[in-house]
Amino acid sequence: MIGNLIFVIPFFTLNIFPFFVASPFILITFLFSPLSPVDFGGKISGLAEITGGGHKYGLVLYAISYSVLALFFSAKPYVIAAGILPMAYGDAAASLIGQKFGHQKYNIFSPKSIEGSIAMFATCLLGLLVCLPFFSFLYPISSLNFLLAALGVAIVATVCEALTPKGFDNLTVPLLSAMVFLFLIGGLI
Repeated sequence: MIGNLIFVIPFFTLNIFPFFVASPFILITFLFSPLSPVDFGGKISGLAEITGGGHKYGLVLYAISYSVLALFFSAKPYVIAAGILPMAYGDAAASLIGQKFGHQKYNIFSPKSIEGSIAMFATCLLGLLVCLPFFSFLYPISSLNFLLAALGVAIVATVCEALTPKGFDNLTVPLLSAMVFLFLIGGLI
């Protein structure tokens, strides 16, 4: 899962390297999406199936959001993590749980389930609480602020995922989650 790349960002020697690692995925995911002008004849059908699985541009937008966060916050990988973890873990859990157990449906801009949204929230919160301490050597944050920031990001990510039309959540959830995290920990520190 590409979301796990956030854990290697602190080990890059130059701050621009995370952007150089993330940005090529914009082109790669686009070329293997159903929107691509190039037909690869099914040589890498797995990526094409994932990209077109629910929406035609979801992985492209995810690569864009990852690249934007890497460009602006590579010196602060905990901010990238706060944006990427909700999408990488939370959205995946929402999809899996929602498809398998989602019986109580709602539709604001795209069909969702209560069970999927609960999975999104719980996985975001748990993911942030478990993974963000990895970055604590870079940015000491009080336990209360950390808990409130994780809770706030989980709430905003869940609402954002529920309200964003299909596919565009791959852009809005990471970017909004990172901004909410920055706001809740006291801004651009």
